[in-house]
Amino acid sequence: MSLALYRTYRPGRFADLIGQDHVTVPLMRALEANRAHHAYLFSGPRGCGKTSSARILARSLNCEKGPTADPCGTCNSCIELAPNGPGSIDVIELDAASNRGIDQARELREKAVYAPAASRYKIYIIDEAHQLTTEAANALLKLVEEPPEHLRFVFATTEPDKLLGTIRSRTHHYPFRLVPAKLLIENLAGICEKEKVKADPTALALVARASGGSVRDAQSILGQLVGGAGKDGITYADALNQLGFTSDNLIDEVIAALGTGQGNNLFKVIDAVVTGGHDPRRFVTDLLERLRDLIVLAAAPDAAEHGLVDAPSDRLQVLKEQAALLGLPALSRAADTVSDGLTVLRGATAPRLQLELLAARLLLPGGEAGVGQLAARIDAMERKLGAAEVRNTLIIPTQTPAAGAAPAAEPEVKAPPKPRKLSDVAPSTAKSDTPSSETPTPAAAAPAATEAAPAVAAATATAAASTPAVDIESVRTMWPAVLEALKALPNGGRTTWTVFAESAPTGMNGDALVVALPQQGSFTVARSRNLDDVLKQAATQVLHRELRIELVLDQGATPPAAKAEAPAEAPPKAKESPRKKAEARVAAEKKPDPVTDVPDVENDENADEVRGIALAKQALGGVVLGETE
Repeated sequence: MSLALYRTYRPGRFADLIGQDHVTVPLMRALEANRAHHAYLFSGPRGCGKTSSARILARSLNCEKGPTADPCGTCNSCIELAPNGPGSIDVIELDAASNRGIDQARELREKAVYAPAASRYKIYIIDEAHQLTTEAANALLKLVEEPPEHLRFVFATTEPDKLLGTIRSRTHHYPFRLVPAKLLIENLAGICEKEKVKADPTALALVARASGGSVRDAQSILGQLVGGAGKDGITYADALNQLGFTSDNLIDEVIAALGTGQGNNLFKVIDAVVTGGHDPRRFVTDLLERLRDLIVLAAAPDAAEHGLVDAPSDRLQVLKEQAALLGLPALSRAADTVSDGLTVLRGATAPRLQLELLAARLLLPGGEAGVGQLAARIDAMERKLGAAEVRNTLIIPTQTPAAGAAPAAEPEVKAPPKPRKLSDVAPSTAKSDTPSSETPTPAAAAPAATEAAPAVAAATATAAASTPAVDIESVRTMWPAVLEALKALPNGGRTTWTVFAESAPTGMNGDALVVALPQQGSFTVARSRNLDDVLKQAATQVLHRELRIELVLDQGATPPAAKAEAPAEAPPKAKESPRKKAEARVAAEKKPDPVTDVPDVENDENADEVRGIALAKQALGGVVLGETE
């Protein structure tokens, strides 16, 4: 009966370990310089070489030519401690999972003081050391801290944080890592060559993927495939069926259906997955891994050259075409949706239903509100309309002719003007982006309707060209949420919300968001109290990006200020402030009430909230249009 591959090809020297150079090189240098420590801690995932390294270390310490980094392999100690040797009486391996109590620790402590029988050192290899009880670890603490000259310890564990801290502090800690897929594939190919078994490289890639970076798991899976190999050796189809991975053809059909929006094909794939007996969670996991590769290729086309995407050369071109078909925004949104669906599938009682619901969400063009969904929808529309042609089309901004003006002659095609900043445009021009409450006259309705669309398109194109990182339409869509968030801020509240209740974002000026206020009073209050900082906090909280706020007064919507003109015959009167006018009106229209009367804002120190503009709003129920000193 032949041994398992992971036992047959267990390393006997540090040089035979793969993917652990950060551990083997320092250990070999310490052995060559005769500076080996009395206690070591090897930690890391399963199957990465912790126990094998402990045995190699014991072999190197007890070699007749040692301590040496390269055991001779011929002395009694090397033969006994060979990968499949009988073992040495002076090298004791203990499983802490079954010898974790204080009684076993006391027994170990009593036996450890005796000198080795035939070797240079007595070495204890304690596997799964994190399972030692606190009492047992404390019993070994003094022995590990100050051992006899002939005693050495090696602790191996997958969870070093659970090991007693006082034990860890007295050891040299070497963390082991998972082995990269490329090194695993090379190691598996060498084993297949020694076993004289043909193996498809794509099949070995599946084995490395299934092992998750564990060498022992990879060799164990390879042994399973070797045992069931036919005349053609280990083929991709055999590895795919035995390991349960989803076929690349099925994943390709899913990506093609998402790129073309063909829901029939997507649901056919789900039916094939379910009826074929595939694990739904395995299918979704494989789809998510494919989306990850496509996202990396979409963001970095040369990712495969740097080892970021592991795929054969013939498959790499297919992946690049799929990444170009969907685009980065759609791929990112699809990956988020699939990741959420994978969480829902855990313990699902109706996996087929969950798969079909996931497919339905993937086919949606980004129905949920959010910057990522909006970006995906815009990208999809650009692809359908031919974004290249749209961007290269010459757009000449036009101005709206005055009412009653004669139609101008056809304009000459000139070079496109340089884009202007939004701050250079008059406030009345910025108002054209927002709907006006005033009804246009019939004479001006027709010219305005014919010329407004090109003007708006030109302004939108200019803003998008100057600041492509921010979508003003998305900001306008989410502006009600910004105003709601304004109420919940500690320095906001109802009063601040009232100032910005009729505000509207009109465009971008560099990295600043231009917000128009329709009333002079609101604009004055916002500027005098620095409420733009409060609005910035609310916008950052909702939009998830930090923008400066630039407040402007929208003159086009501001009602004309009422001017109180005194009669020519009357003598001139001294000007009164709006606050005095408000107080006089309150005193004339409201009878004094000791309970509900307006507090004395001049003498009461706690009446700051009802001073000035706030008092006018509270008493008059309106907005003060201006204030003069």
